[in-house]
Amino acid sequence: MRRFIAAAAAVVLTLGFFGCSGETKDVNVSSESDVTTITWWAFPTFAQENKEDVWGTYEKSLIGEFEEKHKDIKVNLNIIDFTIGPDKLEYAIKNKDDCDVLFDAPGRIISYGKRNLLVSLDDMFTDEFEKDVNNPELLDACKIDGKPYMYPLSTAPFYMAFNKEYLEDAGVSDLVKEGWTTDDFTKVITALHEKSYISGMVYCDGKSGDQGTRAFMYNLFSSHMINSDFSEYTINDENGKKAFRYVKEMVDNGCLRNGSGQTSSTTIARFVEGNASFTLLWGPCQQNYFKDTLDVSGVEPVEVPFPSDDGTPELEYLINGFCIFNSGDEKKIAASKEFVKFLCDDETVGKKNVIRTGCFPVRNSYGDLYESDRMKKIAEWEKYYGTYYNTVDGFDDMRVYWYESLQALMFSVKSPDECADNFVKLANSTIEKKEKEDSE
Repeated sequence: MRRFIAAAAAVVLTLGFFGCSGETKDVNVSSESDVTTITWWAFPTFAQENKEDVWGTYEKSLIGEFEEKHKDIKVNLNIIDFTIGPDKLEYAIKNKDDCDVLFDAPGRIISYGKRNLLVSLDDMFTDEFEKDVNNPELLDACKIDGKPYMYPLSTAPFYMAFNKEYLEDAGVSDLVKEGWTTDDFTKVITALHEKSYISGMVYCDGKSGDQGTRAFMYNLFSSHMINSDFSEYTINDENGKKAFRYVKEMVDNGCLRNGSGQTSSTTIARFVEGNASFTLLWGPCQQNYFKDTLDVSGVEPVEVPFPSDDGTPELEYLINGFCIFNSGDEKKIAASKEFVKFLCDDETVGKKNVIRTGCFPVRNSYGDLYESDRMKKIAEWEKYYGTYYNTVDGFDDMRVYWYESLQALMFSVKSPDECADNFVKLANSTIEKKEKEDSE
């Protein structure tokens, strides 16, 4: 079976998917002229091996293994969080500070590639590698005009999670399952609300985790976020507008919560603490990431793809991988490539790293890395992967317009139809702006 693309935690998820604070820096600079020193910037995506380990402990162990095998290369480490980390990266780039290797997702990496800041990885995207991945759409997400700039390691879907105890108490646990419909979802959230359980929230205070609210809404009535050639956003079609109306109605009657002042991290935190009956954002690594909290609260998550009117969801997904900045120093670039190959291509290290992301390997040859029925089930949801549009021109600006449109919806600043139309108008302007810049 095809293996996967992978947050949660560690992905990632919020906190893991979306970040934890803290920065560590391992300064290991050699004065020997034959030693090349590179700097690895990493968001806190790898789960640490021990509960007491601080962020970066596992990454430092990888560096130690690599340096043992490559005496002529030294690696410094910068762990950055998802809140101010991107700004730190921008500062480093602007001031030409050491920034050689980055572990991140395509959205940010491809934007750096479009700014001509990265080294093309043509020599690493061999025929053997691409056949091993065997997923053209995933590989395309790592490229710009056919040129690869991100070397993928792992992948995982984003989806929902419910509190099992609350579902059973409300008598609707049988409805929450793979292939469920929007009508099923309505019955479930209505029953939970009538039992006085706190609803899940439509969070919209910032960009973090916004893929959850977008996928939730365009799945409700089988709309689409963007068209097939990425030239126009389309969630203001009749089915998309129907979703905007539905969400507004459910928020007004209390079956969904107004999350205009809440982040994705908040909605997940409330869910794992037992203070919300469900969350619109979840991922495979989060169950381990929040294990201690879940144990204390007694919450048992029921993981499920988004509901859709036709019972066939379209899931967004995470891809974890590496890029290499173009320092202009051929030795540093070559050393960076050796380091990335070690982290991904060494079968023992690569498999271990995939597991630490809480996701699935992009390589088929790495096989099934998890024994649990839960992870095997989630792995099968690859069949629901939708169009990967995170690398579309103007994507980051579009995300701002998305959460602002949800805020306008929550507070009735505009009607649901106007919110959908206004969002698409602004989102399309981000594509048109880039097209105009390219033509000048």
